[in-house]
Amino acid sequence: QVQLVESGGGLVQPGGSLRLSCAASGSIFSPYNLGWYRQAPGNQRELVARITSAGTTIYAASVKGRFTISRDNAKNMVYLQMNSLKPEDTAVYYCNALLGVDYWGQGTQVTVSS
Repeated sequence: QVQLVESGGGLVQPGGSLRLSCAASGSIFSPYNLGWYRQAPGNQRELVARITSAGTTIYAASVKGRFTISRDNAKNMVYLQMNSLKPEDTAVYYCNALLGVDYWGQGTQVTVSS
C-alpha cells in the first residue's frame, strides 16, 4: 500500500514556472514506476510524464521540452518541474505510483492565468 500526497500547485501567470512535489509513504519506493497525470474540467485524465524505476522518462507531446519529471528514492519523492506554463496547462495534477496496482494522490490544482 502506497500513500501519495501532492503539493506545490497554485496560480501562476502564463510563461511562469511551478514545481510540484509528491511525497510517498507506506512502501519501498524504488521499484515503482511514477507519473504525473492531469485532468481539466470536462476532460479525461491524461498522462503528463512518467519515470520508470530505472529512471527512463516519457512525456506527453504537449509538455515535452517544458516539463521535467524527476525522483528521489532516498526521500520517497517525485517532482514535476513545469516551465513556460500556458493557460491550457490548467488542471488538477495527480501523482501516480504503479507496481501492478495503481495508486493515486488527491491532486493539486494548477491554474495558469493572467
